[in-house]
Amino acid sequence: MLLTFEFTVAKRYLRSRRRKSFISIIAGFSLLGVTLGVATLIVVLSVMNGFRSELLGRVLGINGHIIVQDARGPFVDFDVTAEAVRQVASVRRVTPIIEAQVMATSANNVSGALVRGIRPTDLVAHNLISQGILQGSLQEFVGGGNVVVGGRLASLLRLKVGDSIRLISAKGTSTAVGTVPRGRIYTIVATFDVGMYEYDSTFIFMPLNDAQKLFRLDNAVAALEVVLDHPEAVEEVGPNISKVVGDGRIVRDWRDLNSHYFTALEVERSVMLLILTLIVLVAAFNIVSSLIMLVNDKRRDIAILRTMGATPGMIMRLFFIVGASIGVIGTGVGLVLGIFIAQNIQTLRGLIEGLTHADLFAAEIYFLAHLPSEVVVEEVVLVALIALGLSLLATVYPSLRASKIDPVEALRND
Repeated sequence: MLLTFEFTVAKRYLRSRRRKSFISIIAGFSLLGVTLGVATLIVVLSVMNGFRSELLGRVLGINGHIIVQDARGPFVDFDVTAEAVRQVASVRRVTPIIEAQVMATSANNVSGALVRGIRPTDLVAHNLISQGILQGSLQEFVGGGNVVVGGRLASLLRLKVGDSIRLISAKGTSTAVGTVPRGRIYTIVATFDVGMYEYDSTFIFMPLNDAQKLFRLDNAVAALEVVLDHPEAVEEVGPNISKVVGDGRIVRDWRDLNSHYFTALEVERSVMLLILTLIVLVAAFNIVSSLIMLVNDKRRDIAILRTMGATPGMIMRLFFIVGASIGVIGTGVGLVLGIFIAQNIQTLRGLIEGLTHADLFAAEIYFLAHLPSEVVVEEVVLVALIALGLSLLATVYPSLRASKIDPVEALRND
């Protein structure tokens, strides 16, 4: 059978011997290095992909895909403009909103918050909010001083459904002694949790009419929030919306509004790919060193094989198979291990946190309430190709060196 001789001898060389097991130990560490490098690459890239997908889903689930604002100030004819935007292809929903910073206070605590004024029907249409209700019901969100508060913000203020919350706006009322902040008391009718710390700890939804009164906007809004059929369609839909709304209107998409999040993620992902690839590269150098030591140790064996009729090509293939076996086995085990960890990372996180009693993924630091992971087949293939490529390249020089050993000189110097 083709290459039977090379495979048989390579198998014997990979086995440990009592007196000369050091080389096999180095080969074992090389295999372990490739395995850990591949597994780490897959886990890190999967977490990065999951983090981006979750962050994108949460951000767009709250903010929409395109924001239309009036460059001259408050948006007065917003209903007319909203109806025109709804006629643009690929537009799913257009929501008039008011958004402003306030100071939220209770009898127990105080915190900064972001109020978003929105019509009750539009809030119900936000699946991320309507499906993330912790307590209460959106049916009570019909005006008359009712608000919906983020669950973490409610906990910080030590409030629950039915309690009162006082909101103080920076846009105050002018008096003889200066500007006095405007403050009103509202009733919490529901709390929500969307799984993103920044929103759960700061957002307060208020009926649009109440927001207009609180921020003194009369019959105007701050912006129109546009949701498309697909987030990636903003590049072609954005110009169409700009044509419809006319001059004097500012149209910005989610890439501009949240560029700091996603640019940082892409940079971090690229750097981590480069750094973790170095782990595989180090393992590849270990393969080189172990093969060179193996070639030096087997000089007499190589000389005997040559005198028995083995060609330089056969000797080269023999040591190539030895090195390639380390790379292939290490890559295969690393793929299985990496995919397993990536798909069960939340469970493993819980186990580690239970053993160490430490919070490994604090929501206030990483924005999300859980550790996401998304395995992308294309990236798994890329990692496998990188690991196999480096491992196979590492075998070339030792294999060539073995094939060029002169049997006469090897036997004479032995």
